[in-house]
Amino acid sequence: MKKISINTEFSVFENAQETPQEIQTLLKEAIAIRNKAYAPYSKFKVGAAILLDNGKVVLGSNQENAAYPSGLCAERVAIFQAGSLYPDAKIKTIVVTAAAELNTTTNPIPPCGACRQSIAEYEIRQDAPIEIYFTGEIGDIYKSDSLKNLLPLLFNKNML
Repeated sequence: MKKISINTEFSVFENAQETPQEIQTLLKEAIAIRNKAYAPYSKFKVGAAILLDNGKVVLGSNQENAAYPSGLCAERVAIFQAGSLYPDAKIKTIVVTAAAELNTTTNPIPPCGACRQSIAEYEIRQDAPIEIYFTGEIGDIYKSDSLKNLLPLLFNKNML
């Protein structure tokens, strides 16, 4: 038997003012769209802002449904919209912010497994990494230079 070691690396910002101006703008847009989320069941609202290489910004918020799991997460709403509206554009950055209605979300909230797989599909398709920033309602903001930090052993089309 042998063992392998997988290392991931994140940059941590203590607040939005530490991030580049472009990220501060995306964060504001992600918060604004988060506030429009449809989350009557979980009371957990998520917003995502995606910056494309053509300069366009695409937004998404989570959309729940009484028939769990028929809803969609904010990240997939945004990424699928970006793929539909701008199929030839590359995704440069995704900013994700989450807030619970019942308590203050103080930890960075990363994309769920389904969203990680969807982001992986686009990262592989465009053959370029996607920066991912994620945060809670308050507190640290984590930055990953690539989805591979969040999903190091990703499943992709080459395995089919």
